[in-house]
Amino acid sequence: EVQPVESGGGSVLPGGSLRLSCTASVGTFAYSDVAWYRQVIGKPCELLSTISDDGTTYYAGSVKGRFTISQDNVKKTVYLQMNNLSLEDTAVYYCAAVTDPNVAGPCQLNFGFGYWGQGTQVTVSS
Repeated sequence: EVQPVESGGGSVLPGGSLRLSCTASVGTFAYSDVAWYRQVIGKPCELLSTISDDGTTYYAGSVKGRFTISQDNVKKTVYLQMNNLSLEDTAVYYCAAVTDPNVAGPCQLNFGFGYWGQGTQVTVSS
């Protein structure tokens, strides 16, 4: 079992950057795929990026070229570097250790599939 904890959210101006961290407070992310999602109220949960145990990465079209996912060498922390943020990036961001990163509906409906963190708010505002 692994317990992810997100950190690094906050408020930023348009065009700014933030780095989110997803740390395994219990266990490690070894042998797990880790995914970053975001939730905007009234919209479905959006898969943003994944990183597999062997380092293979995936990015959704909405963030490709702006966001970068990475992990530390001991598989305890996964990062999401977010650059050139826009108003549309405002959301609650979640990380999760999952076997299947696909989700449906609001993020909360998927909490039973894999191990999810509590979320961190990112607000992009001028």
